[in-house]
Amino acid sequence: MTFPDPGHVKCVVWDLDGTLWDDIAVETPTDELPTPRPEMLAAIDALAARGVLSSIASRSAPAVLDRLAAGRPEVRGRFLAPQVSWQDKSESLRRIAKDLGIAADALLLVDDSPYERAEVEALLPGVRTLAPEDVPALLAAFEGREVTPESRERVRRYRTEETRRAEGERFQGSREEFLRWCGMRLAVGAATPDEIPRALELAARTHRLNSSGLTPDRLRELAASPGHELYTARMADRFGAYGVIGAALVDRTAPAVWSVPLLALSCRVAGRGAAAAFLFRLLERARAAGAEEFRVTLRPTDANLEMRILLRQAGLRRTDDTGPAPATAAAPDAAVLGRPLHGDLPTPPPWLHVSDREEADA
Repeated sequence: MTFPDPGHVKCVVWDLDGTLWDDIAVETPTDELPTPRPEMLAAIDALAARGVLSSIASRSAPAVLDRLAAGRPEVRGRFLAPQVSWQDKSESLRRIAKDLGIAADALLLVDDSPYERAEVEALLPGVRTLAPEDVPALLAAFEGREVTPESRERVRRYRTEETRRAEGERFQGSREEFLRWCGMRLAVGAATPDEIPRALELAARTHRLNSSGLTPDRLRELAASPGHELYTARMADRFGAYGVIGAALVDRTAPAVWSVPLLALSCRVAGRGAAAAFLFRLLERARAAGAEEFRVTLRPTDANLEMRILLRQAGLRRTDDTGPAPATAAAPDAAVLGRPLHGDLPTPPPWLHVSDREEADA
């Protein structure tokens, strides 16, 4: 059996009856739930250690989730955005993807029912499904994959995100007032050596906010070549640190031009202005460095509409130039968008404080 690229799987979604445990929860004579299979809990923990989230999609009575929280909180705590209802599994997966802020095709379903797997594959063609007996092979597919500090922290950060979302739902005020209350801070600077693995991970794993789809190997090669710089963005708020949420490769080999073969941001910060703030800070740094024009390599995909809108809002338009050779070699179907750096530049959202890394560290 072949598995999808482990770097593309962000969340494994588990069925309950016949998968996480042997019996059918609604048929137990008491409120006590079936005992989870130890090997499944071990698999969930092993995936979490590699930065892979876990969720639940079970066609069962919603009360089962309440019983799980009350009777087995240590098990319930392993799952983010769980869905327990009588709705179709495909709909549950759509809701999980929406709640987690990731693409549906970044999910993988483990379910003992061939019917449920077929239903998901038919209605969500990008989602892979596995039977429970395939889980050892799934874990083996992750062996040898580099695990960054950001990956190890991913599950904890998504739990923090659940807290943010809950606070946002309770907040009495507008969305902008809530974002101001969060005290969001973004720091931009040259990537440190320990941030490079995370930048490579963003290149591989991000799709919604990824300008060109430059491969990690190509990014590593270009970042080490003369005239190129790799920038990262770190974000934090009153709930805690997001970590490195953005990466941008800057090609400064052409006089008076800053070219960006790759701009990539985590989907966790979508809708908060972080992508715009990072891009706008790069525009400011380019002008301060004496550049007269700013360019970004764009390879349009079905997934990166948000990035295309962002670039247009920043005033970037298609140029006649084919762009830097290294970028076009990596993405032959890419276009180059550019804008002059004279006059007024766009400013970050008012609720987000943006600083250069050097200023933030002072």
